Amino acid sequence: MNTDQAETAKNYIKAIRLINIEDDKCTFEVGRIPIRQHINANYFFAQTDVSTLEKIPHPAPRRQYVITLKGKLRFTVSNGETFIIEPGIILIANDTAGEGHTWEVIEGNEWERIYIPLEDDTNDYFTVD
Repeated sequence: MNTDQAETAKNYIKAIRLINIEDDKCTFEVGRIPIRQHINANYFFAQTDVSTLEKIPHPAPRRQYVITLKGKLRFTVSNGETFIIEPGIILIANDTAGEGHTWEVIEGNEWERIYIPLEDDTNDYFTVD
């Protein structure tokens, strides 16, 4: 990594965004969000329960940031592709229709997270790598 790449990397946080595609399917994009960016959100809430939706296909109930505090999970999208979410990677759930995604805890038995709901017209500041 050269100096310019290193400087750019420290100004962003790694992010993965779930998105809807044709035929009520979803996929994901790997990218980043800028640090120190103000997000237009009215509230947030914490969640620790893993029993309700683990391994059950579902779309996101709303556009939202999901900040993992503790846990390591494998997400699977409609075509079977997977990615890992763990602390330090922001999930942007934007697959609000159709088949959705599944997830499962792959290390330990906990997933502590914070949800930050986004209004429909709010920029999520995601940039694809």
